[in-house]
Amino acid sequence: MQGAPSRRPPLRGLPQRRRRRPQPTMTGPRLALAAALLCSCTSPVADANSWWSLAMNPIQRPEMYIIGAQPVCSQLPGLSPGQRKLCQLYQEHMVFIGEGARSAIKECQYQFRQRRWNCSTVDNTSVFGRVMKIGSRETAFTYAVSAAGVVNAISRACREGELSSCGCSRTARPKDLPRDWLWGGCGDNVEYGYRFAKEFVDAKEREKNYVRGSEEQARMLMNLQNNEAGRRAVYKLADVACKCHGVSGSCSLKTCWLQLADFRKVGDLLKEKYDSAAAMRISRKGKLELVNNRFNMPTQEDLVYVDPSPDYCLRNETTGSLGTQGRLCNKTSEGMDGCELMCCGRGYDQFKSVQVERCHCKFHWCCYVKCKKCTEIVDQYVCK
Repeated sequence: MQGAPSRRPPLRGLPQRRRRRPQPTMTGPRLALAAALLCSCTSPVADANSWWSLAMNPIQRPEMYIIGAQPVCSQLPGLSPGQRKLCQLYQEHMVFIGEGARSAIKECQYQFRQRRWNCSTVDNTSVFGRVMKIGSRETAFTYAVSAAGVVNAISRACREGELSSCGCSRTARPKDLPRDWLWGGCGDNVEYGYRFAKEFVDAKEREKNYVRGSEEQARMLMNLQNNEAGRRAVYKLADVACKCHGVSGSCSLKTCWLQLADFRKVGDLLKEKYDSAAAMRISRKGKLELVNNRFNMPTQEDLVYVDPSPDYCLRNETTGSLGTQGRLCNKTSEGMDGCELMCCGRGYDQFKSVQVERCHCKFHWCCYVKCKKCTEIVDQYVCK
């Protein structure tokens, strides 16, 4: 969208980057825009629709938007009132929010591929179904990786010149960078990505006004905490990348810039946070507190949950659990992907399948690789 800059209130509240590895500060001024966007309403804790649905439904490319064309945003499913207003101001961002949500879903499914709950999508509106209404560890991870996906996608879109409101990263030169190395290039704009993701993703939570100390407020605070943990994971893992210059690869000169980490590393970090997530409850003062005071209070980089996980062994329409019947399992594994644990003691069935793989590959000059196709009959096991 080629809108005039004056129509877009500036995004502020950027975390500070002090050294080579970026570290967000704990505080920052809130967007002035947010006050105008956020309304006092009491919608359900986990709405039937979610902005995650942008990953499941095609979105028009930015060049197809018309300035001030509100129907574009009003027709997108899953947006809260505040998110819809942000959409009207930053329409060209919506494609990349959808891309971020898709990468988050893909990463979630990879990280939980060997678990009873495997991050399955159930429809194009709620995406993950009723299971997200429970404030469990799994819900905590989903919110975190989704927020991280938006930071990742928006940051990269800025670098690639896809958004008119941002460009290459303007991060200051790291103090520990050797003097003869150049600080330049076009880095991923993780600063802008962080700020925008904070305003867009958190808008749905911040426009709610719940009774202090209520279960609904606990869930809202849980979501905000996990959103922030996801954003900080991307911010923390962004690092300096360099390219050599010189005659015959002598590397006599280097040009360096800020670069996002591979999103798999973000998923791995958040999976570690999932494993160590803190059980919380709401206090009378309306703040989250530890269920067990023997543990340390979580930082803004940690995941928290307020409800125990449901039973993922059996299909349950009430909780949204899909069960593990029909899931593939590993007969020889003693881990969560093993048939004993995956099938919850129900047993498993064995069948044979034909797998086709590339084999006997040879390099031909110049320049391609030619492979044959080999078939193999393997045993597979599925839960009863």
